[in-house]
Amino acid sequence: MENNTGLYKTISKASAGILYKEQKSKFYAYTFPVAQEGDIKPILEDLRRKHPTANHICYAWRIGIENQRYRANDDGEPNNSAGIPIFGQIKSFGLTNVLIAVVRIFGGTKLGVGGLISAYRTSAKYALESSEIVVKSVQIQYELRFVYPLMSGVMRIIKSNAIEIMARDMDIDCTLLIAVNVKEVSRVENQLRGLKGVSMSKIEG
Repeated sequence: MENNTGLYKTISKASAGILYKEQKSKFYAYTFPVAQEGDIKPILEDLRRKHPTANHICYAWRIGIENQRYRANDDGEPNNSAGIPIFGQIKSFGLTNVLIAVVRIFGGTKLGVGGLISAYRTSAKYALESSEIVVKSVQIQYELRFVYPLMSGVMRIIKSNAIEIMARDMDIDCTLLIAVNVKEVSRVENQLRGLKGVSMSKIEG
């Protein structure tokens, strides 16, 4: 996915499970917004607690804007019969920073590889269709450090550029973690560096 526009598509929030049935097997498909790989494991563990009788919890995710990473997992289903069809829907919808997990409860009838591919693909598609897809701006995070008397000047720049404050630590020495839309980085950097006494460092990763 190229991001020359400074925009990307993802989902706004986790979706409720969408139930799809095939030959008495039940497929519960869920979508989740995720920002880092560490978000994945707790979500899957919660789904296993929620569905203790599940035979398989197959999933796929894609994370990142410019340097994207992805994974597709069949969780015991035949190779490439579950994770890859799920991931195919993430690609089809053009999304990133998203996890789709499909919980299967076996209904007693084997579906075959073709049947599994169709069921997992369809479940993932329905789950995404029920999710709110949003377009977001690519953002760069910076840490600002400055003394308290400079607060009004810093906040004036932040407010005039509608910059998001991610975290703050206000004392005699102040620290702000801010997120700047990638298209506005040059202007905001120039404005903040124009304030003498403000230290500005880019957060990598």
